[in-house]
Amino acid sequence: MTSESNGSSVKQPGSQTLARGLQALELVATTPDGMTIQEVADALGVHRTIASRLLTTVADFRLIKRSTDGKYRAAGGLAALARDLYAGLRDEATPLLRRLANSLGASVALFVGERTEAVAVAVVEPKNARYWVSFREGGRHPIDRGAAGYALLAGQPPLPGESSRVTDARRDGFVLSYGEVEPGYWGLGVPLKQPANEPAGCLTLITASEELARAAIPEMIAAADKLSGGAT
Repeated sequence: MTSESNGSSVKQPGSQTLARGLQALELVATTPDGMTIQEVADALGVHRTIASRLLTTVADFRLIKRSTDGKYRAAGGLAALARDLYAGLRDEATPLLRRLANSLGASVALFVGERTEAVAVAVVEPKNARYWVSFREGGRHPIDRGAAGYALLAGQPPLPGESSRVTDARRDGFVLSYGEVEPGYWGLGVPLKQPANEPAGCLTLITASEELARAAIPEMIAAADKLSGGAT
């Protein structure tokens, strides 16, 4: 007598290995300080040898790399994938970001929402400013904090129990934050009006000057409207 188990949740060896490899990649990519082999093994609930093999395989594809301190961190291949994934939006936004950065004298970026994170897919720094805040393309932080995170959530349909910061950002068309991602720095986030099948996006300015952040609001909103197709 045989029985069928089409609804079984037991994974085949190949799919289980793939799932663990993707979990290892996600763990490392979302931990800015990096993770050791043992930390990954503990998080996945597997033996250190298995974790080492998974990390080595992912590193072979240049998605992560092992640093001199023995920890694995996100590598250039991961940023390249992000650039390719959002190539159209990124290419359209970059000239506008360049004009904004030079006009405002501050770093500006295009962020997109990826599940629980805000990810910078394009970053432009001003050419002629005496000083500015620098941050890297491909950088990410939790989506539930900071100007970029609030703006990304504001670009999505309202959710029960959402933060008042998100509700206000949706109403006002912008949101300011201070010290929530980087201590001592102001963020200005403006949601983009994205099609329903596209990830949430926003324009973000980062500066040490509250005055500059507040003065930039009209220009940032106008730029977001243009990128969203709201201006001719």
